[in-house]
Amino acid sequence: MIPSAFDYHAPTSLPDAIALLGRYGDEARVLAGGHSLLPMMKLRFAAPAHLIDLARIPDLRGIAEVGGEIHIGAMTTENELVWSRLLADKVPLLVEGARWIADPQVRYRGTVGGDLAHGDPGNDHPALMLALGASFVLRGPGGERTVRAADFFHGLYATELQPGEVLTRIQVPIPPPGTGWAYEKLKRKVGDFATAAAAVLLRMDGERVAQASIALTNVGATPLKAAAAEAALAGRALDESALGEAARLAMEICDPVADQRGDADYKRAMAGEMTRRALLKARSRAA
Repeated sequence: MIPSAFDYHAPTSLPDAIALLGRYGDEARVLAGGHSLLPMMKLRFAAPAHLIDLARIPDLRGIAEVGGEIHIGAMTTENELVWSRLLADKVPLLVEGARWIADPQVRYRGTVGGDLAHGDPGNDHPALMLALGASFVLRGPGGERTVRAADFFHGLYATELQPGEVLTRIQVPIPPPGTGWAYEKLKRKVGDFATAAAAVLLRMDGERVAQASIALTNVGATPLKAAAAEAALAGRALDESALGEAARLAMEICDPVADQRGDADYKRAMAGEMTRRALLKARSRAA
């Protein structure tokens, strides 16, 4: 199907992009990588009169270390995450997560900001950012504000982004040395969304868990932070009993929707299994 008619805008600065959003209001949509918006336009589920392409704004790209954080421009592609030596050294969980996203063709065009701003719980970055304790910088006509990942996702395709705002940067705290990491994802085929997935950061104190961070993909209307499972692991050896309890508590917070990837009970069970696998892999990587 062919999209309805629209005017195309390609601003070269962030102020210009924000001005265009202010001028056209609800009739405008921002274009990042386009993998979510363009198919919706072809099916006429979305019919913006104005398309504002952010690809020509250089300030929205790049990966840099700033103090104790990694700053990632919203228009940075998945491929740039995959091959970033800085991320591989400082935040390898993001590299592992990006490798699970779709296929190479998509990763060359898809952007981290587009993945997050779309608000789809099936996307991979939301849970990764939740596990990492990231925050997002939003800029609009009223200026700039920073929102925690934990406060950004409100529901299916609903986020904290307000009319006229653009997600400009992701700020990720650098995990302490010795932190283990893993992203375990079950999917039917290459390029598919997760049936269920779990992102884990893990710090050990000898044989016992000092701190765990666990977030789940595609088993609720938003990415889910498994806080009860994290608390249950603190101070315990990561044995079969602890793994089973963490998996059970992760499953309890899931509210998946049945679809072609499985029924709700299956997805819930797989969220527990992915949590278990991610914890074991993160433990093998923790110093």
